[in-house]
Amino acid sequence: MKIWQKSSTQINQDIDKFTVGEDRHWDMRLAMYDIKASKAHADMLGHVGLLTKDEVDSLNKGLDDLLDDIEKGVFVIEDTFEDMHSKIEYELTQKLGEVGKKIHTARSRNDQVLVALQLYFKDEIKAIKALSKELFEVLIDLADTHKDVLLPGYTHLQIAMPSSFGLWFSAYAESLTDDMTMLNAAYTLCDQNPLGSAAGYGSSFPIDRVATTKALQFSDMKVNVVAAQMARGKIEKNLAFGISNLASTLSRFSMDVCLYMSQNFNFLTFPQELTTGSSIMPHKKNPDVFELIRGKCNALQALPNQMAMMLTNLPSGYHREMQLFKGPILKAIDEIKDCLQIATFSIKQVQVRTNILDDSKYDYLFSVDTLNEMVQEGIPFRDAYKKIGDAIESGDYNPSKTAKHTHVGSLGNLDLKAIRKKFDSQY
Repeated sequence: MKIWQKSSTQINQDIDKFTVGEDRHWDMRLAMYDIKASKAHADMLGHVGLLTKDEVDSLNKGLDDLLDDIEKGVFVIEDTFEDMHSKIEYELTQKLGEVGKKIHTARSRNDQVLVALQLYFKDEIKAIKALSKELFEVLIDLADTHKDVLLPGYTHLQIAMPSSFGLWFSAYAESLTDDMTMLNAAYTLCDQNPLGSAAGYGSSFPIDRVATTKALQFSDMKVNVVAAQMARGKIEKNLAFGISNLASTLSRFSMDVCLYMSQNFNFLTFPQELTTGSSIMPHKKNPDVFELIRGKCNALQALPNQMAMMLTNLPSGYHREMQLFKGPILKAIDEIKDCLQIATFSIKQVQVRTNILDDSKYDYLFSVDTLNEMVQEGIPFRDAYKKIGDAIESGDYNPSKTAKHTHVGSLGNLDLKAIRKKFDSQY
């Protein structure tokens, strides 16, 4: 059934298959939000006098029954329907007769899908943030537990200065704070009611958009009806940026884990049941989980560019390309949630190695600390730098392996409370 169909002429099957794409699959996830918006729309139509109270009550009862079908798992969008909108309207008409046909008064599929997507995105952003908070808490706890376990710090993958597991874990915890900021920005864009923009140019019906904004718990309204439709694609792109930012943090952390697990570094490990082996090498203990997180998250970082390209040079108004944003962004939401869940589950069980810096190959880590001690004794920095450099070249450098870093944010003063406060302010 095509709700736009005006005659008995049937659309070519190849055209139908190509234009519908995977919409039925993704709309199964969005149907409950379309129904929620339809209930608010029906109430508003009654409020402005376009429907009677009995008609509103009948529509709401029919929509509640469909919601119940979704919760029971018996709601299906068959191939005979183009999308969730046509399926829901058909079911209402079958149950309610002429009243069911009135649900589409003063709206279009354009603002229907926008409002359903934005309601869905709002819930999913909250879910992503909640999973991020779980990971944040684990990282902060690990930072506190292992704050005194020293670790080599690197620049250019060369031994640089002393770090610690506390510094490493809390660095990624604080990075998650920045990711929350980006997700909050995406949420703000989603939190503007587009319902009532219809096909992008409003309606001649005397609808009340303020009423639907309040009913659907949007913080604001997308006032201009053309601007509401122009948000399609832009909202998905900005959410993709938020997901991409978070994916960047997870990818980088996973890369560190893969490096630190290797025999060349040997800084940490995991229980056997969290790793995989080789079909021919009995000694292997592979970090497949973190390699897959790294790969999946690297792919997610490409998504904003993909969406930017699909939006390029589109004029105002609705265009069918906008349908193509649905699948990639819904898949991205699934991927980032899966990555967050498995990262949190796995990193809880990390086993860190102590006394790493006892190895003589890490002696040069302390050259800057030794140099700084000389400066504090009155030797000019450049002279101290040359003296330490000469000692290293001649093999006479004998470090004191005691890191005395006291300023805020250093390995001796992690200030985890401040990091937590920052995260909570964004969460």
